Amino acid sequence: MNTQAPVRFAICGVGHIGRRHAALVARHPEAQLAALIDVRDDLRPTLAAEFPGVPFFLSLEEYLRTGPPADVLTVATPNGLHAPQAVAGLRSGLHVVVEKPIALHKAEAETIVHTALQTGRLVFGVMQNRYSPPAAWLKQVYDEGRLGEIYLVQLNCFWNRDARYYRPGGWKGTADLDGGTLFTQFSHFVDLLYWVFGDVANLTARFRNFNHAGLTAFEDSGLVAFDLVRGGSGTLSYSTAVWDRNLESSLTVVAERGSLRIAGQYMDKVEYCHLQDYQMPTLPATSPANDYGPFQGSAANHVQVIENVVDTVLRRSTAATNALEGLKVVEMIERIYALR
Repeated sequence: MNTQAPVRFAICGVGHIGRRHAALVARHPEAQLAALIDVRDDLRPTLAAEFPGVPFFLSLEEYLRTGPPADVLTVATPNGLHAPQAVAGLRSGLHVVVEKPIALHKAEAETIVHTALQTGRLVFGVMQNRYSPPAAWLKQVYDEGRLGEIYLVQLNCFWNRDARYYRPGGWKGTADLDGGTLFTQFSHFVDLLYWVFGDVANLTARFRNFNHAGLTAFEDSGLVAFDLVRGGSGTLSYSTAVWDRNLESSLTVVAERGSLRIAGQYMDKVEYCHLQDYQMPTLPATSPANDYGPFQGSAANHVQVIENVVDTVLRRSTAATNALEGLKVVEMIERIYALR
């Protein structure tokens, strides 16, 4: 039986992703949803029906000034607000969970890290794709040395984001709040590249805007080439100009002792594995059985994010994704975008 008080969460930003966090917290046996925060007052009736009894606030400042106590602040607002809101939460004594990306600039991410050190609070970057069974398997295969020397890594991310996604007057597609395609759509895959293979160097890049003129303030497609600091070379090809619906996200590895490829819309399938003296195991289901409701695909991996936060705050575990790793992803994307 749990004899410890539940871990109390305040969710800042209750759009699609923030509501997912709120639902998972509300269903966790050792967590409590303490408050919901969003600038959209029209959400109040819907949220009151979904999360009865949970107080609603129209700004983070209002919550920090007058709201009930919490242990964790989850920041799920537009990208450009992540850093200042995370810092405000840390300075108020809260641990902070920050949706991707943790910031739009390396300097802002460094401020988060420094503030966490100064306040003794924890920062969790939401990098839920690391919990995907194919991603965890790839990391294990690499760490065990089964691939040998890495020759080539090819990362492809081809999705659809059109006028149905970029609505007039919204934050998506803006330079200050969205930041760019690599930040909003594909930072999880940049994180996977770094998590498994390490840092990159000798970057070159080409950027194009095929069909997003008037929709976004930045490119919709890019071709990036790089060397892996640990050895080998790679490419990142990405686009949100795919017609009508997402095509794929894939990662192909050509190495000394074999080749492999993970793919699918969210890089959630092992499509090819041929490694020397290796038998491909049966991986767990991508959407694991859980007690938190019908979350599927990458959404299901948020379950493990919340569990890690609760376990770490209750001192049963350590942060699986910390602010330094989130900072590194921001720094890598910023280096790529410096080539525009």
